[in-house]
Amino acid sequence: MASFARPMFRSVPPPASSPSLTSPRSKEPQANPSPLPQALRHAARPSPSAFTRFPLPARRFLSAETKTAITEAVGSAPVVLFMKGTPETPQCGFSRASIQILSLQGVDPGKFTAFNVLEDDALRSGIKEFSDWPTIPQLYVDKEFVGGCDILVSMHQNGELAKLFEEKKVLAPPGVGEEKPASE
Repeated sequence: MASFARPMFRSVPPPASSPSLTSPRSKEPQANPSPLPQALRHAARPSPSAFTRFPLPARRFLSAETKTAITEAVGSAPVVLFMKGTPETPQCGFSRASIQILSLQGVDPGKFTAFNVLEDDALRSGIKEFSDWPTIPQLYVDKEFVGGCDILVSMHQNGELAKLFEEKKVLAPPGVGEEKPASE
């Protein structure tokens, strides 16, 4: 059984030490009441929830200008990646992994664009709110949010990403980007 640092409900006060109690309405002694009804009353009382003890950070609202800029960026190509750094020089391991997955999948470079969120603080914080996804990188395909690096890795491993790219017709034609064997 798991133990918690704080009890979920208020603790039940210990029973009175005297063998009999007096009723507030009458001065006649009464038998010691069972602790069960008292415990139920305490349990039924609302206790402060975790949300009131640990308030969530205030949600920042996107400005109309930032939202318009992000909407235009998402629609700028069939495959859009918001990342830290550039495809040539990713600035974090998750962005690097996302670029590698897109390369392994064979996404057509002409149908792909990336935005470096490190160059613009409004973009960096705004894209998280726009997609309601807390991490970067973020991938969009045909203006639809796909997910972050963890989702891309999972979809790559189970074949869903290849299927998605094939359905959306964003794969490079055979032979594009492949090295030709040296002639003898």
